[in-house]
Amino acid sequence: MTAAQPESGLLAPGWTGSPAARATDDDAYLRALLDAEAALTRAQEAVGAAPEGAGAAVTAAACGDFDVRSLAERARGGGNPVIPLIADLTEAAGVEYGPYVHRGATSQDIMDTATMLVAARTLDPVLADLDRVQRALARLAAEHRDTAMPGRTLTQHAVPTTFGLKAAGWRSLVLDARDRITAVRDSLPAQLGGAAGTAAAFTAYGVEDTTALTTAYARELGLVAPLLPWHTLRTPVADLAACLAFTAGALGKLATDVLTLARTEISEIAEVSAGGGGGSSAMPHKANPVRSTLIAAAARRAPQLAATLYGSLVAEDERPAGAWHAEWEPLRDLLRLVGGAARDAAELTAGLRVDPDRMRSGLGLTHGLIVSERLSAELSGLLGRPRARRLLTELSRRAYAENRPLAELLAQEADLKDVDLDELTDPARYTGSAGALTDRALERR
Repeated sequence: MTAAQPESGLLAPGWTGSPAARATDDDAYLRALLDAEAALTRAQEAVGAAPEGAGAAVTAAACGDFDVRSLAERARGGGNPVIPLIADLTEAAGVEYGPYVHRGATSQDIMDTATMLVAARTLDPVLADLDRVQRALARLAAEHRDTAMPGRTLTQHAVPTTFGLKAAGWRSLVLDARDRITAVRDSLPAQLGGAAGTAAAFTAYGVEDTTALTTAYARELGLVAPLLPWHTLRTPVADLAACLAFTAGALGKLATDVLTLARTEISEIAEVSAGGGGGSSAMPHKANPVRSTLIAAAARRAPQLAATLYGSLVAEDERPAGAWHAEWEPLRDLLRLVGGAARDAAELTAGLRVDPDRMRSGLGLTHGLIVSERLSAELSGLLGRPRARRLLTELSRRAYAENRPLAELLAQEADLKDVDLDELTDPARYTGSAGALTDRALERR
């Protein structure tokens, strides 16, 4: 196989150099097309529709030299690369076995099957990277189970939470993504329906049981035998769109939180890259959160790519014009983006640095008002709800105006002289069920 001109990835640092990049490049796609063609001949031999030796001969021919660029240029003639590939593979298989190349199939059978192979070969390393991410997050969640930090709602301090619970939440999303990808990966089907989904040509060539042929074909490729040909029943592609877009969003949530918490004025966590990087071309002091940035970029692109794939569900007749063709590039882009994001997330979480002291310091930025919810509940029982509310409203105003801790102002109230204000106003003692929730989340394997 003559290698295609490699894609430099100049504008794609998010996926360049990742396993997904290698699994989706032109050479990988050509390999999948050739694997699909060779498997079809082997399957026909297995059901008695091709002579002994045909499968091995075509498989050997498929390991030969094929010019990717030439195939790409000639693909314009028929609208897909399978048509010129059939001609080249038939010639390579020779006079005796060439007639058994692609016999009974249509171009979409091979293209769809190859697409499923490319997806499978991309998703396997994605799953491995997601496992690395969840294990790193599980360690962080356990280590920081009781590390108090400000909880933020609508960008503002709300009530205290723990970093352990936050990390456990990230992990929960990653596990959700893993489960969705696993389900889709395990259901990726081969495609074999012939010209209009009736498998008529296979019967004309002597296949007595087309279901057995489809089963043998899928088995050769490690894919699932579909109930029906799915030329215009695009559930497999829609399922890929869904799990990939979800995974991009799940990793994007992690990245967005890291970007927020790593801001200079917050600095509760920091992205530390084992390979260095993160610098600026103009500002020597910068240590930019590059992995998080690239993941966030992928998460922003993924929904639009998935939307194109969902749009292709509207595929007319028994074979569509345009809907099928529109899937190829967006699906490859989506596989690459998610593959790169999973790789980056594994690197990000492995090197994430947590600063508990900074988190503790942040809890005091509102002069103790971060526990006002607790104070309102506790003091209402002691002073009555209306009076407690008036008191807290007034003391909150004074805490800001006088730059004094709320606990200090509360201590001046005679009615509160017997109240343990140190305990009551300590943010670290008002994290609710965060610890128990973290423990429960970590039980998920």
